[in-house]
Amino acid sequence: MYEKIKSRMRELLVSGEVGGILALRETGKHVAPHLFVHANDLDGLSIGDTSSPGAARYPLMKIMQDLLRAYPEARFAVLARGCDERALKTLIAWNQVSSERVVVIGIACPQTLAEACACLRPFPEECIEGEPVQSVVAPSLLLEEARQSMGWQSWLDQFQKCVKCYGCRNICPMCYCDECALESEDIVARGSIPPELPMFHLVRAVHMIGRCVDCGLCEQACPAEIPLRLLYKKVNAVLFEHFQFRAGFDANVKSPLHKVAEPPPTR
Repeated sequence: MYEKIKSRMRELLVSGEVGGILALRETGKHVAPHLFVHANDLDGLSIGDTSSPGAARYPLMKIMQDLLRAYPEARFAVLARGCDERALKTLIAWNQVSSERVVVIGIACPQTLAEACACLRPFPEECIEGEPVQSVVAPSLLLEEARQSMGWQSWLDQFQKCVKCYGCRNICPMCYCDECALESEDIVARGSIPPELPMFHLVRAVHMIGRCVDCGLCEQACPAEIPLRLLYKKVNAVLFEHFQFRAGFDANVKSPLHKVAEPPPTR
């Protein structure tokens, strides 16, 4: 299975074009992230469970950032779906990752998975495996849905369930700050569970403006089942409504909140 992907991976490894390939490996009944460094190890390759939207997923771009920091001279490849590539493009736009150091091995999500995830782009630019399917969700529909969903009191009730495990932050490929504001005593009191008021989630939502790529990993990681993806969809909807910008669709287009201010004119 996955012969096209394996062939491309084998080519990259044998040629020495990359030092390793971050993908998924099946061991027994378990699938987990794995760094393939030898072509003869590719028999254990897995693309994950594409039949079930609730199947375990992994933050490959989060792991990729750790690899790039640990091996500053190395170049890696990564098995990427549409949401993975959006994360990579956003990291490139925010100057966190060099495009020259990461090779994308693209795989398209099947129609059922694309529909279940309500994904606007369920495929990377270049797919080695799978046929790209067009989004079944109209952007205008997502905008209206996000605008009308849940009132303030409903969100406060959701935030009360938070156990402050930091799972949403820890799994998010867009959370790369050296110092996290969510650990600041001035913003979120230490030991306070649930966090005082809604500051924990509101601060994080503000930080996701122009960065969230709608991968949904945060919501999947949340043990309290807070609808975090919906929260960030609302943030994304506001940004798109005013600036027509979506993170991760073009690595060369920066967030409107990312632009460096012009220096004041000299007198």
